[in-house]
Amino acid sequence: MTQAKLIPSSSHLPLTYNQMFGYLFGLVYLAVGAAGYAATKGISATATVGGRELHWFSVNPLHNVTHLAVGALLMIGAFAGPVISRGINLVVGSVYLLLAVAGPFLVGSTANILGLNLADHLLHLATAVTALGVAVVLGARDELQTR
Repeated sequence: MTQAKLIPSSSHLPLTYNQMFGYLFGLVYLAVGAAGYAATKGISATATVGGRELHWFSVNPLHNVTHLAVGALLMIGAFAGPVISRGINLVVGSVYLLLAVAGPFLVGSTANILGLNLADHLLHLATAVTALGVAVVLGARDELQTR
């Protein structure tokens, strides 16, 4: 297997676009998960009503754990290398796309264990499009550079 070449614009960063996405979004999701805990003290782990707002986003402790897990997964994938990072970005993007589509149907039901709201759906859609775009479009570009 060939090692991925450096991104042309930065000879001092031996990272692919997928790895950069993994590190950046991983760090953001870890920070949001940690900040969410400050906003959810004293509420049920799966509160759907009466949950707390982190700015416009509805959060509960389970939602925070999910953000921490996604952030860690993205960071670990980026650290593991270009191929694994791209695969994880594809999986995370696909799951977030599914969540963005299915999420609105969960609001107001007992199945809404993450306490989702409209702002969450829009952010999930943006994350999905970005993750899939990086994995598919920029990932293909990374592969061309290794040949």
